Amino acid sequence: MDAESTKSYKTPCPQCAEVHWGISDEGQYYCKSCHTVIEKTLELEETEVYNKNARAQSINRGLRKAKRKEWGWEWYICEGFQFILLKQAEALEALGIGSGIKEEVMCVLWRKYLQRTAQAYCRRPMRNGQRLVLACDSSVASSELDTDSEICPTDITVDSDFEQRSQSSLGLPSTGEHTDVSDAESMTSVRSGSVDGAAYIQKKKPWERKLNMPMTLAFCYLSLLWVRASVTLSDLLRLVFYRHIPYYNSQENFPETINIYGADLKAFEVKNFPVHRNILEIAHWLGVFLQLPEFPPITETCYYHPNVLCMKYLMEVNLPDELHTWTCTVAEKANLDNVEFLTFNPKLKRKRMIPHDIQAVAIIIVTLKLIFGLDDNYEWQLAHLAQGINRENDRGFSIFDFQKWYKTMRPSMDEARKKLEEEQARFYWDSEKVLYYRHKSRARILKRRRLAKNLQNQFIKLAGAAPDAGNQGPSSFVFSWDEQNGDKTCFHGHSLEHIVKKDKKEISRRKGYWLNSVRKCRSRYCQHWRQYDECQYPSSYRFVLSLFSLVLRVEARVIHYEVSLIEDKLYKQVPVRRIKKLTKTKI
Repeated sequence: MDAESTKSYKTPCPQCAEVHWGISDEGQYYCKSCHTVIEKTLELEETEVYNKNARAQSINRGLRKAKRKEWGWEWYICEGFQFILLKQAEALEALGIGSGIKEEVMCVLWRKYLQRTAQAYCRRPMRNGQRLVLACDSSVASSELDTDSEICPTDITVDSDFEQRSQSSLGLPSTGEHTDVSDAESMTSVRSGSVDGAAYIQKKKPWERKLNMPMTLAFCYLSLLWVRASVTLSDLLRLVFYRHIPYYNSQENFPETINIYGADLKAFEVKNFPVHRNILEIAHWLGVFLQLPEFPPITETCYYHPNVLCMKYLMEVNLPDELHTWTCTVAEKANLDNVEFLTFNPKLKRKRMIPHDIQAVAIIIVTLKLIFGLDDNYEWQLAHLAQGINRENDRGFSIFDFQKWYKTMRPSMDEARKKLEEEQARFYWDSEKVLYYRHKSRARILKRRRLAKNLQNQFIKLAGAAPDAGNQGPSSFVFSWDEQNGDKTCFHGHSLEHIVKKDKKEISRRKGYWLNSVRKCRSRYCQHWRQYDECQYPSSYRFVLSLFSLVLRVEARVIHYEVSLIEDKLYKQVPVRRIKKLTKTKI
């Protein structure tokens, strides 16, 4: 077989200069004398491929024939995202997060999305990318959609077998139903493994959103928020980073019926980390677009309540437990513990979705500013006062020392940040499954992958790096503080006596309290989270922001903006005076 296929190729080997070629199982030419692999691949005629792979498979509605082995069976983009959502929901349930989240919540959200975008579960589903996405303000006619579906346990069940959720379960047309497609559309879709892949990557309008990988995390967050699971958005992104939830290279878990090729890479390939703010915006858009009902109320016993999250983050950053009383007071004075304010209600059409984790951290920072000032002066005076009291104190408890806490947290924060940067630098983006845009580039990609893997193994041997310990168990804590650990001081049981008055229930504006922004801009085009300049703020305040930004893995300016919003609610500022524009009038 090799002799017949290689008899027309007479080019000598660049390594040994002999003409003795063979063909590997992957279709690559290699020299039988020196085993050198070259970039030339075996090109089969189209008729041979059809004859070799001519087979049929019965899937619910009828027979589906494979055109080529490299492309696999015909499938749609929404089928791939449905499989990814299925695996993410199963991963959440395997971690013990929200029992029944797959069948009772995630499946219903996905069904409503397919209805609203007219891709399935409607009388006239869209064909071959006629209109793959809808605008936020647009809606499908009520006569074409089912209006009985709600976010509640329904008769819709998600089976583990992906074959049963193929075109028939999604309401998509089978092979026999799109025979009226024109030749131009067929040539367009043949450039991708999916039927609608080429039409999917077309340039969208500014007000339109398409299915993408960050949107799958938005579906997960909405489902977690509905069941009120003990997972915030920052915890979800941390689970994604450590691959406890499939997100990166999720196409590796695709069944054989789904083969990604060409234009499909634009939809499923991930080359950057998800951003907290972007996922929150997409989740808010989904809630409004799907016209979801009001979510279950967030009460004081719910994990997303600021009183519960503040206690969690106080333990995280090794602060005294007595601060929790003051954080509850700040949340009450700013009206941040209101159930109507915390509960997500898409019908109200608010400007944004409440970031519960960032808001809890901002409440702690405002409380620290109220008590310690964080102005590089007052907190160190209180630290010297606490040191003098602790030297003369024989009552068995210590007064909280801000300076000692800073010296304890600074090296721990630097060590955790260095570890995170190393993990991000070593993050492996490439998939084990070979992905390529063109069939002719497959051999070149395989060769580059093989060379890169060999170089990586050589560098590991030269550096003498320790072997990877594997994927560690999930945890929602970055720092762990044990009172029995003598290396690092635990400040949980320290007292705030002589620093604050316990009988003082009302929070009044301290004379030395400084605001993040003197005036709040009312412009609809202004983005306050971009207005954080580190050189304009005290070093203690910058340190606290950096510490919490490491815990949540968000930018410091995002937390700074949330602090400014809370201060605006605590201290009603004078709004910016509007200046009327003078216009010339004709006489």
